[in-house]
Amino acid sequence: MHITIDGLTKRYRSVVALDEVDLEIGPGQVVAVLGPNGAGKTTLLRSLAAIAAPDAGEIYYDGELFRRDRLDLRKRYCFQPDFPFVYSEMTVLEHISLVLRLYEVEREGIEQRVVELLRDFDMLTLIDARFGRLSRGQSYKAALVALLAVDPELWMFDEPFASGMDPRGLTAFRRHAMDATRRGRTVLYTTQILELAESFSDRVCIIHDGRVVAFDSIERLRSAVREPAGGVLEALFEQLHEAVIRAEDSR
Repeated sequence: MHITIDGLTKRYRSVVALDEVDLEIGPGQVVAVLGPNGAGKTTLLRSLAAIAAPDAGEIYYDGELFRRDRLDLRKRYCFQPDFPFVYSEMTVLEHISLVLRLYEVEREGIEQRVVELLRDFDMLTLIDARFGRLSRGQSYKAALVALLAVDPELWMFDEPFASGMDPRGLTAFRRHAMDATRRGRTVLYTTQILELAESFSDRVCIIHDGRVVAFDSIERLRSAVREPAGGVLEALFEQLHEAVIRAEDSR
């Protein structure tokens, strides 16, 4: 899926969470969205998922203008927040069945695919467990299995690497995400872990005060950083911090 974001703006009273954001994201990529707390990372994903309604600007999916009532377009993506949308009294299997019905997934072999995913995430023995009795990491993995079974064209995840998943779950998530991009899917995720973004992304989007200040591959960003002592992104954030301080001192 090709994503075009044109002048996207979102305000929460006096706070500008997104400030005229412009982005072009092509298919088959893993994109890490980075930024300080309150930069607008989650708001960007929530806007793309039609959970937050923008105050201005447009979103296009494959050239089609996206609106919240475009259910045909909404079935082409998934969004998983840091705390998944689940019912505490619903079992893992009931939740997966509900998600598959909502997305109208009826392809051949879907039952076997669900079993394979549950096994990959070490959740097969918990299919009858209710979400209210699961740990945060188990709940995240169960919700993740449902979305991976749907296999939409655009995957969006808010802080998946801070979700409480165990190492096996994190490894499985990365493996499935990379496999998805090879099939032309697009994966967007937010994170605060700079080293992870350097090793697990095709492109990096850095947001500061609601604006995109960098959007490129690690290789191209490296050429723009002056003699990084540590990682590329760490150096970029340090330079950004210095620029903010200089701007405040000049006022």
